[in-house]
Amino acid sequence: MDVIVVGAGVIGLTTAVCLAEQGMRVVVRAAEPPERTTSVVAGAMCGLSATGPDDPATRWTELATTEFLALAGRSGTGIHMLRGRLVSNWGEAPPPWAAALPGYAPCTEEERAGYRVGFRVELPFADMPVYLAYLADRLAAAGGTVEIGRVGDLAALAASGATVVNCTGVGARDLVPDPLVRAVKGQHVVVENPGLDEFFFEGGAADAWVGYFPHGDRVVLGGVALDDDWDRDPDPTVTEQILARCAAVEPKLAGARVIRAEAGLRPVRPTVRLEAEGRVVHNYGHGGIGVTLSWGCARDVVALISPRK
Repeated sequence: MDVIVVGAGVIGLTTAVCLAEQGMRVVVRAAEPPERTTSVVAGAMCGLSATGPDDPATRWTELATTEFLALAGRSGTGIHMLRGRLVSNWGEAPPPWAAALPGYAPCTEEERAGYRVGFRVELPFADMPVYLAYLADRLAAAGGTVEIGRVGDLAALAASGATVVNCTGVGARDLVPDPLVRAVKGQHVVVENPGLDEFFFEGGAADAWVGYFPHGDRVVLGGVALDDDWDRDPDPTVTEQILARCAAVEPKLAGARVIRAEAGLRPVRPTVRLEAEGRVVHNYGHGGIGVTLSWGCARDVVALISPRK
């Protein structure tokens, strides 16, 4: 192999796709298949970044948004456009960057649902089970493969002569090791869609908020951020709290049949680590916006690796 990508979540798969489509021989090695990674339970609202112009996340978001907008026009990708409301209790007016978002329009007092600030926009969203399957198929079409198996030593893997790309998310804490990585648990409740076609998301909340995202016959409800909680099992109490918060904003959700609850670990780090260290290229620490940053970070990995090939 030219490149071994470690990790089969959205960061690893997207990176592998970009490398394979540049003509490199790529294999993804991961302890779990894509459908069992944290990425599969992401809320996956894409194309939104509140970072400043000098933050690399702004450029990564812009690059990724271009990709998502293109994918939203193609069937089978799992990417689709949704109109909806972004609300917050921060400040008294929408932030300056909001007006540049597609379809921006201020909310009426009723539409704000009790929040101080609210506006409507149109953004790409990912139906993650479908989207991850699309990425895996795209990787296979480019000649890449996915192998299931735990990696315990990045340097030993690189000694084979391949370039290793570390996309292990929270696993980087022990594998690198990198003590700056910590898990922030998230949890969603998936319910049958009672007829919703718009999203709702509360921004700025510290550890619990209202968010619901319709994907066809399902709606994904959230959310929470439980710092340093490494338990990947859903908490029934949190499930009930999410259902109650969402139903208070959208009464149709009160009677929706619960399909399942799901939880995952966000790989939070003070900054994303995207850099080369010998024959290892690190690409981890994306927190709760890995989907949003995925294509931009993957393109930077290609730029780091291409001169070596």
